[in-house]
Amino acid sequence: MGIIAWIFLGLVAGALAKFIMPGKDPGGIFVTIIIGVVGAILGGFLGSFIGLGKVESFDLGGIFIATLGAILLLIIYRIAMKNRS
Repeated sequence: MGIIAWIFLGLVAGALAKFIMPGKDPGGIFVTIIIGVVGAILGGFLGSFIGLGKVESFDLGGIFIATLGAILLLIIYRIAMKNRS
């Protein structure tokens, strides 16, 4: 996938993760995009590792795996920021 597609998929995955796990997070939209893109990469890696498939295209399976990765990353981010405060 091209970099623009990764950013767009990350934006969608980050927004879905934020919708599923609402709350106050510092950083705003830029952190949401970064969490989404990194979550898409993480979700693609973990999905291929356990046999769910890869994030290769902008389809329903790719969005699902990327969103799961973004949720996992959002949980880690919240724990890290909570311990930092």
